Amino acid sequence: MRGSTAGGGRTAGRRPSPSAVVLPGRGRQVTRRGDRRRRIEESFDRFRRAVANFLGVAANRQSAASLDHARLMFELWLRETGVDRLPTDETLARCLPNRSLRPVLDRAVAERDEVFRPWTTRGPERLADLVRRTAPGAAGDAPRDWLGRPGTSDGTLEGGGTPQLWRVGTARVDAVPDSAPFPVAVPLLDGAHLHISSTPKSRITAETMVESLLLRVFSHFQPGLVHLHVWDVGQLTGSLPGLYPLARAGLLTVHDPARPHDLLDELAEHIRRIHTSVLVDGRPSLGALSEETGRRKEPWRVAVLFGNRSALREEQQQKLQRIARNGLSCGVVLILVDLPVTVNSAVESLRLGDDQTARCTMTGAHVTVTPDPPLPRELVPRACGAIADEMVDRRSRVSTFADLLPGERWSYRSSSGVQAPVGHHDGEPVYVSLGDTAPHALIGGPSGSGKTNFLYALLGGLTARYSPDELELYLLDFKEGVSFAQFAPGRKDPSWLPHARLVGVNVNQDREFGLALLRFLAEEMRRRANRAKLHEVTKLEELRAEDPEGRWPRIVAVIDEFQYLFADRDEVTHEAAALLEDVARRGRSQGIHLVLSSQDVSGIEAFWGKPAIFEQFIMRIALPKARRVLTETNLAAMEIPRWHAVINHDSGVPYGNEVARVPDSTSRGTFDRLQVEMWRSRTDSREPTLFDGSRVPRLRDLPDFQSLGPDASASGRGPVALLGQVIDVAGSAARLPLERTPGRNLAVLGSAREDACRVLSAAARSLSEQWAEKARFTVLCFVDDAERQASELARFLTDRHGPAVPGGGEPITDPSRLPEVLAEVAAGVTGNDKTPGPHYLLLFGADAALPKLEERGTGMRTGLDDLKAVLRHGPERGTHVLSWWRATSRLRNALLMGGGLDDIGAFVALDVHGQELSSLAANQVISWSPRPQRGLFFDRAAATGPQVLIPCEVDLDPAGGDAAGPVGAPKENAGMGGLVP
Repeated sequence: MRGSTAGGGRTAGRRPSPSAVVLPGRGRQVTRRGDRRRRIEESFDRFRRAVANFLGVAANRQSAASLDHARLMFELWLRETGVDRLPTDETLARCLPNRSLRPVLDRAVAERDEVFRPWTTRGPERLADLVRRTAPGAAGDAPRDWLGRPGTSDGTLEGGGTPQLWRVGTARVDAVPDSAPFPVAVPLLDGAHLHISSTPKSRITAETMVESLLLRVFSHFQPGLVHLHVWDVGQLTGSLPGLYPLARAGLLTVHDPARPHDLLDELAEHIRRIHTSVLVDGRPSLGALSEETGRRKEPWRVAVLFGNRSALREEQQQKLQRIARNGLSCGVVLILVDLPVTVNSAVESLRLGDDQTARCTMTGAHVTVTPDPPLPRELVPRACGAIADEMVDRRSRVSTFADLLPGERWSYRSSSGVQAPVGHHDGEPVYVSLGDTAPHALIGGPSGSGKTNFLYALLGGLTARYSPDELELYLLDFKEGVSFAQFAPGRKDPSWLPHARLVGVNVNQDREFGLALLRFLAEEMRRRANRAKLHEVTKLEELRAEDPEGRWPRIVAVIDEFQYLFADRDEVTHEAAALLEDVARRGRSQGIHLVLSSQDVSGIEAFWGKPAIFEQFIMRIALPKARRVLTETNLAAMEIPRWHAVINHDSGVPYGNEVARVPDSTSRGTFDRLQVEMWRSRTDSREPTLFDGSRVPRLRDLPDFQSLGPDASASGRGPVALLGQVIDVAGSAARLPLERTPGRNLAVLGSAREDACRVLSAAARSLSEQWAEKARFTVLCFVDDAERQASELARFLTDRHGPAVPGGGEPITDPSRLPEVLAEVAAGVTGNDKTPGPHYLLLFGADAALPKLEERGTGMRTGLDDLKAVLRHGPERGTHVLSWWRATSRLRNALLMGGGLDDIGAFVALDVHGQELSSLAANQVISWSPRPQRGLFFDRAAATGPQVLIPCEVDLDPAGGDAAGPVGAPKENAGMGGLVP
């Protein structure tokens, strides 16, 4: 056993050899090991095959990607360089044998053919048509069509406009060299600056290109609308020699090559002036202002600077860049030749090569531009000489009234303001503008200096440009003349100015009419302001945009010799000064403009200490020898001859002066012909209201008389006696309501018989219209001189009212009958009869019957007692006393005792001084001085205060005839006065 054990132990300790016989139970272990090895090897084989497949696919993908990238890069290279560059580009030519790149080339060629095939047939023609439309006239036509002819365009749409492009040459597309050439034009003037780069070999081509371009500009616009400045760093003269004839007309200035800062300072100062004095109402540029106003206010200034391919000094370069940035809006255009500059502004660049062709930013890098051939050397100076001659002729030509008028009537809009030429200076029109920036104008000049002629020139230009829907005129002349009577219809000439709504002449004695005009303007200003608040706007221009259906014309009020309005120290002057200041301050935003004319404004005491009034009159016009209209240091008006005027838009400071020669505008065939033309073209048949201070108005022409009803009792307001016409814009009547209330009696005071009779006749005539046959009238006359008027009135009332007029058509003239009449009337008004009226007692010369009234009758009662009773109790019973007293003292002495004076609630004072009227006006201080054919009307029950009254001519013809003659005063001699609608 020990041996077995020992042997078994040794065997267990040794590893069996491979050749050892596998005992049962171990064969399965050996088999498993072999299977594992085989599987591992098979897995590695599959892995190696997968990696090999992946690497093969990656290699293929890499090869395809490299080919695609090569094709893309080749295509990009080809498109940037151009298909047509293959024959000349060696690098591109080496790629052609590569078959992989051939499809790219074929596709690019096919696309080029597809794109440029239509171009070759229609492209050049379309571009040529575009240039024809955007570069009209000399800007794009051949030189034979314009060379040597001065331009005619005034820079406005109506006058030909400003071309958007200017021709410089022809071009072809590099990709289609066999196609037809097309014209090339570049923007200039309001569009862009021009920057030209050249080489030493092409510098001459650059200069001739600039010369041709500038001559196109000068040949398109009217002479004087373009000014040229030339600076050359290399030479005093020699640049653009063909243009030098323009210098003798002041259209060309050559600057010192050593002093470029002089030119830059001049351009910078011009830009500053434009921004501070012209573009002050929100408009971005002179071009926009020209489109809106219809005229070019400032000429273009083209500055050509020839450099040497080196920049200016730092300070000058910065100034040049500022001018380039801000100049286009102010009409400053730069043409820079070989002068480097970098600005944030619109600049068109053109690069000339040694081959005399160019590339420009207008066409791109793939278009070759060939500049137009130089103009014939002998024709350029000749053409410039013709332009200079035309400029000299324009300056020396005396303009006429027709030159102030536009080609088409009523073609302008007044939304932003109104403007019109009043004369010419050096052949260029000089304008007067009224708008938000310069709302009012002040005109000064001694007698005989031509103020009336100037006003006619101004009004002619305004009315020819703006229709009556765009502009309304209110015209007032304080002189003893009829300067504005031309604008209203007359007997010899039925035409009138369609824009005129009010015409006042011969008003030197009626200062109240000027006050009435200012009141009307203030009220219209408030009405427009309220409407503007409703639409949440502040200016008339905005209101017209928000309310297009409304009628909001500009209003221009012209007051000639306005100093008469402030002649006295009274309430009229005080109120007029306050109203004038209010309208002058706030009228600008509501489209209300004042034009005041005077011989001398310094003596108007109402304005002493009120400089703010005249500060609103930014527009100043000084006629020859005018004083104190401009500033004290501005003496330009002392040096100008007759028929000239200094127009100043800067409150009279010297640098704002423009001298204009004013044409004759008042002789036959000037304004009168224009007025007839516009009158025939009018669409509104309303005639202007004419107020003539020397004319007696007619009662039946007053609007209040025409609106009277046939039965006062039916209106519910009671009857109204019309006593005459008050001085206002509407031509209203002086109204005295005769209601059944205490104090409704009238006293006419003064010895002016004719006027007193007219007042009483007007009252009776108007009352007769309202009562038909229901009223009772008693006419009593105790003054022999007034019997005719009283008799005419009595006969008229008898015809209208029959038995209601005692006397059988004749007035009661016997003073002894007055107490009897008064006793009867007093018994009626104090009795038990509740409806004794209406009854009107008309007493002509009541003071002449005082001796009979003071006699005592039965019962110790006098006629004065009955008169006081009628005055006291009559109005409440429908009985009213309308009496004429030749002396205020007699009325006061007769009625003062017993309170009879207090029962006269209204009076009309004629040739009576104001201090005599205090007792009748509730002890108020009355400022009144007698004037011919004028009276002062005061009604205690009214809140209007005293009113100046014009007694009216009364029609007492039952057939309706007119005793005052036809409507309207003759324009040559306004011998009749009053207000005529």
